[in-house]
Amino acid sequence: MTLDSRGRFHIPRAADGRECVYLCGHSLGLQPKNARAYIEQEMKDWELLGVNGHFRAKHPWVQYGKLLTDQTARLVGARPIEVVTMNSLTVNLHLMLVSFYRPTRARHKIVMEEHAFPSDRYAVKSQIRFHGYDPAESVARVADEDELEELLAREGESVALVLIAGINYSSGRAFDMERVARAAHQYGCTVGFDLAHAAGNLALKLHDWDADFAVWCTYKYLNGGPGSIAGCFVHERHARDEALPRFAGWWGNELETRFRMGPDFHASPGAEGWQISNPSILDLAALRASLDMFDEAGMDGVRAASVELTGYLESLLGEHADRGFSIATPRDPKRRGAQLSIRVPGSVRAVCERLAAADVVCDWREPDILRVAPAPMYNSRQDIARFVHEFVRALD
Repeated sequence: MTLDSRGRFHIPRAADGRECVYLCGHSLGLQPKNARAYIEQEMKDWELLGVNGHFRAKHPWVQYGKLLTDQTARLVGARPIEVVTMNSLTVNLHLMLVSFYRPTRARHKIVMEEHAFPSDRYAVKSQIRFHGYDPAESVARVADEDELEELLAREGESVALVLIAGINYSSGRAFDMERVARAAHQYGCTVGFDLAHAAGNLALKLHDWDADFAVWCTYKYLNGGPGSIAGCFVHERHARDEALPRFAGWWGNELETRFRMGPDFHASPGAEGWQISNPSILDLAALRASLDMFDEAGMDGVRAASVELTGYLESLLGEHADRGFSIATPRDPKRRGAQLSIRVPGSVRAVCERLAAADVVCDWREPDILRVAPAPMYNSRQDIARFVHEFVRALD
């Protein structure tokens, strides 16, 4: 199937005016055309109302985030009380670790996937050191679900938290998150997910999978703009757990008493209680323009289009399998999203630069990975065919 949304995005153009082939949505999604109007509405309200825009804007800023709540919940398979749009991904990860990584001498390990994104590794190691433990002893790594289950069977009583990316940023491999959560909880571990490459890419069911928490950015497949505001999920069972430690801020205080500026913090129930400061309204407006389209298409439709488009890319690449490259991403559509990671012989950087010269936008990661992501919201089969043609030329 195809999605009728390409015309609702700005497609970058080459010097000659022709549309580029943009296959870099795994890094930064394209701009929805409606984003400008959504942002300009808030700029106009700021111009005309000043501080009164908090309560008198077309969409009052004091509750603007609520406009995204239901859409976000549907996007990640959650209940509205379980999601909030705030901060940036790694900031949210730190806030979740404050609450859900509570190490003891007997149970202090964090399990991550091999080759996790550097920011996750840095955050985890810093949290472990903050609690007085040694990352060399407190971080365990697994390649897949089988290794996770084997590790938990051996060492589960020493594991405090399982933190896995929904999709690995380098290989494009998708984890079976339901299986991960089930295995972690079987051994009494907390489980969280980094969904940077999964939100807006996979059909997620965070509530049903019973994840304790999840975090994600919105500038990749969700097209929220460079450095845009991030998202966070906290399972409903933690919604009113006052025993959970947290770093509190005034915007996480319940709305009914927030503006009384009282001395004591009373957390909003659910994920909103982890908010620290009021969010950027311009960020929220840009993201809302994209979420509108995701909500119209539905993640099942987005995912079906993605499977078809990525399969088409794989099939065209297969016609040139004798050229020495290979696909590092699993062939099973259930084990991947929109991204294919191609192992390139020779200099992958040189190949990427040749593609850029042909107005094809993708990226590369050391030592030999070319990352290509046909995002179904705006990519077409014509994009895929043109990429493969230019890719084979670039190999020469």
